[in-house]
Amino acid sequence: MSVTIIDVAKAAGVSPATVSNALNGRRNVSEETAENIRLACLRLGYHIPEDKRRGSRQSNTILVDMSGFDREYCLSVINGISDYASARGYGFIIGSDDSSEHFMDPAYTCGCITLNMHRRTELIVDKAGADYPIVVMDRVVESQWVKSLIVNNYDAMCELTEGLVSRGYRRFAFLGGADTDDTRTRFSAMRYVLEKSHIGFSDDNYLLGDFGESSGYRAAQLIILSENHPDVLMCANDSMAIGAMKAFKENGIRIPDDIAMTGFDDGRLSEMLGLTTVAIPNYERGYLAAQFLIRMLSGSFDGKAFKVAAKVRWRQTAASTF
Repeated sequence: MSVTIIDVAKAAGVSPATVSNALNGRRNVSEETAENIRLACLRLGYHIPEDKRRGSRQSNTILVDMSGFDREYCLSVINGISDYASARGYGFIIGSDDSSEHFMDPAYTCGCITLNMHRRTELIVDKAGADYPIVVMDRVVESQWVKSLIVNNYDAMCELTEGLVSRGYRRFAFLGGADTDDTRTRFSAMRYVLEKSHIGFSDDNYLLGDFGESSGYRAAQLIILSENHPDVLMCANDSMAIGAMKAFKENGIRIPDDIAMTGFDDGRLSEMLGLTTVAIPNYERGYLAAQFLIRMLSGSFDGKAFKVAAKVRWRQTAASTF
């Protein structure tokens, strides 16, 4: 059943006439009421007609578009966004499913910060414009209206792999997440260091995951069934590494004596478990994303990608010598 202007009015606690006035940008509606109406439209999935979008005033609400909230880093990113944006009079709403793409629109929100591996690059480019800036946090997008804020995956992964090679590890396996720039870059960096070190890598040792803990558990079970275990399993994120560690321990495989483990992210659980990983400053990423977006809303566009440095954290799951 389609949502009507009457439904929006009930949700916002105003009359249908007030909703109509707000959507048409008339001055007899306060900014606070207009903002409540726009948020009600968002919650109910009411799509503002095109002729009314052109007349609507700009919102001070940022759309934060995420692919999910099941990992600790998401909350850190959101906290960083919140602290910078709220101090400057901006609110934000969080979306994750397909419907959130409809709110990448100045009729609903003033701009977007996206960290959503499922969001198509073509859609981001199409939605972005001088009146609707977008900050992308998981890839480089070529557009003057889009700011790419990415982690320097390559250098950090090179440092991590070089450290493993120097510790004597020679048989490597890699557990990739979804087909994202992060996965591809982290794997590419590992392969580069191995080739430079004259260490071979078998395609059979590339395992597929989805960034979730359960996929790491399943990948470890496949390794357990194989005849030739790798010396070290490098995972594209910590969640998969933690899942793999659980499966190995359940089957009596010692870490790092039988197989070493590394991840990428560095959350609190990773530190508790002694996981060697790469620490990403996620709170700072969110803070910078909000800073860049609000600058763009003021007319400051440069279109240059910004790389955030990441640091290797050596812990118990990768021994000092092998």
